[in-house]
Amino acid sequence: MYRERRPKPKIGYFGSGLAAYWPQFPYLLTAVQETMQRHIQKLEAMGCEVVDGGLVDRAERSAEVGDLFAREQVDLIIGEIMTYTASHVLVPIAQRNIAPYLTLGLQMVPTVDYENIGTHDFTLIGAAMTAPEVSCAFQRCGLPFNCVIGGDFQERVWVQVQEWIEAAAVKRALMNSRLGHLGHYYPGMLDMYTDFTMHQGKLGTHIEILEMCDLADRVAKVTEAEIDARVAETKAMFHMPPPGYDRITEQVQPEDLRWAAQVAVAEDRLVDDFNLDGLAYYYRGWKDNEYERIAAAMILGNSMLTARGIPCAGEADLKTCAAMFVLEHFNAGGSFCEMYLLDFEGGFVVAGHDGPGHLAIGDKKPILRGMKLFHGKSGHGVSVEFNVKNGPVTMLGLTQTGQGRFKFIAAEGESIPGPILQIGNTNTRVKFGDMGPGEFGQAWAETGSTHHFALGIGHQLGKIEKLAKLLDIELVVVTR
Repeated sequence: MYRERRPKPKIGYFGSGLAAYWPQFPYLLTAVQETMQRHIQKLEAMGCEVVDGGLVDRAERSAEVGDLFAREQVDLIIGEIMTYTASHVLVPIAQRNIAPYLTLGLQMVPTVDYENIGTHDFTLIGAAMTAPEVSCAFQRCGLPFNCVIGGDFQERVWVQVQEWIEAAAVKRALMNSRLGHLGHYYPGMLDMYTDFTMHQGKLGTHIEILEMCDLADRVAKVTEAEIDARVAETKAMFHMPPPGYDRITEQVQPEDLRWAAQVAVAEDRLVDDFNLDGLAYYYRGWKDNEYERIAAAMILGNSMLTARGIPCAGEADLKTCAAMFVLEHFNAGGSFCEMYLLDFEGGFVVAGHDGPGHLAIGDKKPILRGMKLFHGKSGHGVSVEFNVKNGPVTMLGLTQTGQGRFKFIAAEGESIPGPILQIGNTNTRVKFGDMGPGEFGQAWAETGSTHHFALGIGHQLGKIEKLAKLLDIELVVVTR
């Protein structure tokens, strides 16, 4: 599985305090160090590698720890305020790194014995007092300030820390990613056209511009044995029922299945040869020429790639491919979708699309249907039909504003049970709490979203909000 290639996020952690306290309160230093070790173990249990910067309590240590984190190329710095800390020891650490910085200020107890507590105990309890000083110092020094303030005993605190860790890891994944753009956009979809330079500039994503001949060359080199193996894999993975009620569907034809399998093998080679982490593709073709036949056969291979963590977006929608990449790296999947229809009687929206789907987040064995034609597109062949498993889901769109800036649009809802359209397309029933389908459709459209979006499992807004901050990209939340 391609997703197994992902490295653990690397977290630079240090605690901070005031050197003047240690001789005044002899037991305080030991208590601080014990708490730091306990929190390092907590972070490691979240699945990250921790680079331990130790205790920073004076300016001389700041440069040393900052340089350590810079050398280690950490994805996130967590500076935990253990007791009062003068902010001048914290700023240099943030200044030496391109990694995002998170201030953690946790109180160890929910309340105190006000009639008996002494200064020694108070110095360990009141860690949050330094957070406003750090916020002001960071802002005046032109550094972004992020924080989690609360109780060490509160679950919400550690959920937020986990979200920050995952958001920072996704930012790093984006900066190291290579997305392929194969063919050209579906002609006339003005919302989808995008600026490749902006993808590099704001997301750090390299865009590899691919030609259809790059794929055609690999298609020609696929062997019969490789086709046989991919056909067998497909038959094990998919249900292939008789035609649906839609008159453009048909039984999967053996020659169409073998052709789709041949193209799928070639796509794997294309991804490996160009070291791709995602692919946006479309090609119109002409009079059943070679490129048209290849493009029409890509749905199977792209669905398999998407299920393995290489998101593939149809109609060459590169922005939605990036949104799919984000949800995939939040372990939410991310299937290529648009709003199909509004069901006013059922109170839900149907989200789906022709082309590739994220097979790993389906609720049952996906269907492979024969298609006499692809509506609005050239060619014929096989297509994928499935719906995202029932339960919490998140929609994530990435659009570009009139000023050329990227903008995230997100909504949380629930995938609900019920029959889906038997048209050889992905489609899922999604309900958005008390918001009716018409109200939701209007609210989503008014954001200026691209008409496509990624649909993933679970409620992911907490992570998306933090990623938007780290990338300095606007986020519009339609519903949660």
